[in-house]
Amino acid sequence: MPLQTGDSAPNFTLPNANPAIGGDSLSFSDASKPNGTLVVFECNHCPYVVASVDRMNAMAESCKAKDIGFVGINSNDPVVYENDSFEHMVKRAKGGMPYAYLHDASQEIARAYGAKRTPEFYLFDAAQRLVYQGRMDDSPRNPNDATTSELADAIEAMLGGQSPAIDYTESIGCSVKWKA
Repeated sequence: MPLQTGDSAPNFTLPNANPAIGGDSLSFSDASKPNGTLVVFECNHCPYVVASVDRMNAMAESCKAKDIGFVGINSNDPVVYENDSFEHMVKRAKGGMPYAYLHDASQEIARAYGAKRTPEFYLFDAAQRLVYQGRMDDSPRNPNDATTSELADAIEAMLGGQSPAIDYTESIGCSVKWKA
């Protein structure tokens, strides 16, 4: 069952394809920071993710400055999309990724979160309770066409001690590639 606003973050410990940030493996607790944690389900091949990489990197840097943890998780089946293998994750991370990039080979964590698409964001407050789930904005493939900023708005509301005006949106992207 997907997470609902107010639910506790499911914990995880997963291998990290970007060990320069966080070591060889990382747990939710390791990724957490005093003001909250942002988890994004993503991958290497999805055109929505590829078009959002610069904005996700900027969001990771913004979260770091605001003392919010940021971690990416790839749960796609690499048999379906070889480009989503751990080895390809390592190559992508070496290209300058400013956050930990974790591999959910069993897909157990994607199921625990209820992830459906890539990219899909889960924002947790300092108490590790879900405050926002969904998309970054309404135009992941072309930032120039974005007319909303739900994720950034949710972060600002959370930091201001408020509940976001919008706590759930349908993510826009490719489906998680589930194992058969």
